Amino acid sequence: MSINWFPGHMAVFVKEAKKAMAEHDVVVEVLDARCPMASANPLVETLRTHRQRPCLKVLNKMDLADPAVTQAWLTFFNAQKDVTAIALSCKKLGEAAKVVTAAKKLAPHRSDNFKPLRMMVMGVPNVGKSTLINALLKKRAAKVGDEPAVTKVLHRYDLTSEASLTDTPGLMWPKIEHESDGLMLAASHIIGTKAYHESEVAVFLAEILLERYPQALAARYNCPLPGEAKGIDGVSVVEAVAAKRGYRLKGGAFDFEKAAITLLTDYRGGALGRVSLETPASFKAKWGTQAGLHIPTVA
Repeated sequence: MSINWFPGHMAVFVKEAKKAMAEHDVVVEVLDARCPMASANPLVETLRTHRQRPCLKVLNKMDLADPAVTQAWLTFFNAQKDVTAIALSCKKLGEAAKVVTAAKKLAPHRSDNFKPLRMMVMGVPNVGKSTLINALLKKRAAKVGDEPAVTKVLHRYDLTSEASLTDTPGLMWPKIEHESDGLMLAASHIIGTKAYHESEVAVFLAEILLERYPQALAARYNCPLPGEAKGIDGVSVVEAVAAKRGYRLKGGAFDFEKAAITLLTDYRGGALGRVSLETPASFKAKWGTQAGLHIPTVA
């Protein structure tokens, strides 16, 4: 299943973002720590490199991600030119302050207090941009919702006399090259639900969990571990969820759709523990020599 989601307002925003980039010192790109490269919009990379702006990559929701994998991603990103990466959970009190501290180091010319540091917060939908901004402002200023693409226009906020930031709409890109990236985004609730079928996404998620976190499945759903049963796969994991929760249709068959939604909800909410869907090694294996080079041209 190929998943792509690029509503009309996003196409309009690309042009606005290109213009606004000239007025900012640092791009703060918010990523989902569970799938950092799948949630890294190549359009952001195009726009910032065109204007030669440094990037602070914020791996948000680190409290839901595998800590060892998150550390590997930090090493991966921090090895890149003009990039600094930090990991945090912007819902935790005080964590957001790390963003301003790290951004200032990327724009030393703004350390004289003559002009404020200007940060442009970007990222795909539903990764926590608005939550981060509210944490920095210490008030509910930016709209927050559990559905992708809540923010539709640019909003500028003054943090202090020394720093300001601009909240931007969640931005996807026109074509997701790898099917697995689209499925990871869907599993992480970054893509609108009309763009995919929950059952297909849940099977994909289940297969990753079987490979990397089988104990989590066994503990929550009594799912057999690999090697304990023949032919266990993503479909049988979703069926195990249905069996555990008692989801049945008339006639006794498993309610596969309801079980799929439960698995996705449990993953998104952290009920399965700290889980990462991709690693630097899996990203490099997927892209090969093109890793990091999938950057589209923006007119």
